[in-house]
Amino acid sequence: MGKDVDRERYAEREFAAFGERLSSCLAALRELLARPGFGRGPRSVGAELELFLVGPDGRALPRNEEVRTALGDDRVVLELGRFNLEVNLTPVPLAGRPFAALDAEIRQTVAAVDRAAAGQGGEVVAIGILPTLSEADFTRESMSDERRYRALSRGIRRLRPEPFRVRIHGAQRLELQVEDVILESATTSWQVHLRTEPAEFDQVYNAAQLAVAPVLAVCGNSPFFLGRELWEETRIALFEESADDRDIERRWRRDGRVAFGSEWLKGGAEELFARYVRDYEPLVPALGAEEDPLAVVRDGGLPHLTELRMHQGTVWQWNRPVYDPADGGHLRVEMRALPAGPTAADMAANAAFLVGLVLAMAERPGWIGTMPFGDAYRNFYRAATLGLDAPMAWPGRDGETRAADLALGLLPPAQEGLENAGVDPAEAETALGIVRERIRLRRTGAAWQRRAMAALRDRPDAWERMIARYRDLAFTDAPVHTWPDMSR
Repeated sequence: MGKDVDRERYAEREFAAFGERLSSCLAALRELLARPGFGRGPRSVGAELELFLVGPDGRALPRNEEVRTALGDDRVVLELGRFNLEVNLTPVPLAGRPFAALDAEIRQTVAAVDRAAAGQGGEVVAIGILPTLSEADFTRESMSDERRYRALSRGIRRLRPEPFRVRIHGAQRLELQVEDVILESATTSWQVHLRTEPAEFDQVYNAAQLAVAPVLAVCGNSPFFLGRELWEETRIALFEESADDRDIERRWRRDGRVAFGSEWLKGGAEELFARYVRDYEPLVPALGAEEDPLAVVRDGGLPHLTELRMHQGTVWQWNRPVYDPADGGHLRVEMRALPAGPTAADMAANAAFLVGLVLAMAERPGWIGTMPFGDAYRNFYRAATLGLDAPMAWPGRDGETRAADLALGLLPPAQEGLENAGVDPAEAETALGIVRERIRLRRTGAAWQRRAMAALRDRPDAWERMIARYRDLAFTDAPVHTWPDMSR
């Protein structure tokens, strides 16, 4: 869904034609993945960062198109909500100092977006969920003025005519009903991409499914929504509910479009792409340029697989495969579960912990026979709900371990995974040291937000003051575990 489409309405015959193209794309991908040498190359890491625009009052500012136009940077694109933007960071080789490079580019681009936002009377905030959002921010007029988002909304409504009902039970309870997919815009993420060779895709993908839970547990940054304290990472529940295209009958037949999954991967990236085509109806049947992808592959070329990539972009699994024809053609594992913010240093550290732990566990594939997939599934949702206090299972450990203790014990293998991939040892130690201190002090972004609101409990402008202070501290680039508590 990264590119706009030519229109927002499609006839039923176009959905059928799109389905036929998907079958052709899958056949071509199957042969391409079997081609000797396809997708081989040095590991690289990239990322996408979603941001909120806010006004002087700390509330959502629906001026993303104006800010993007003023900025004039192709790395910055519109997101679903008119108060969201996304920054696409430059992929870098994993060997060397990749996380310092990500850190520097985050700082540079966020500062540039902030300057452009200032010209529109606003500023930028990197946070999983903006606590000052209100129900008035989720109207159809709040959707970015792009055909792809209107087409997406129509595509989901084609499958699910009934309203979206959101129920999240945490420290408090939220029950909400909306008519459209606009609630997706309440959630912003820090999405990490890891280039992966086809032969090792199973190991890396399964390792990502295992590793994401302890990493998510130590980087929570989304405790509030619509004035309620909910999960440590409320964003996980909110995104799953707000993009669920299933009617009542289909809820019992397959996972939602946003989900963790239901089994370990055994058949490589091809299995995941085939599953997405089999289980999920197209939402936006935009046909690409006429291409016979199978003929392209058999002639030794690289197909664009436009329809398959469009369809894959409308299935938002927390870990998902990416096929990219760029750079000689390659695969990536996209890890989508981490929240935006609080700072560039925190996000770079979170990426280092996740990538390092994924690589470490991918090198130990024997663990998969010792751990049921259900344990990984429970770990993930417990991490989102309880953060550092979540009980977790882990291969080779009896019983369950508190997430904070488990994560501390996983930092050394994560560092080993990074260093084995060629990451500078000092960089790995610096990044993981930020995570270590955050765990030791129990100072995640979510914990800081909760303490801030406790300090401001009786003030009518508490939310606005908290966001203003959060933003000020985030722009110091000091990691969140060093932030002072909020004063009244």
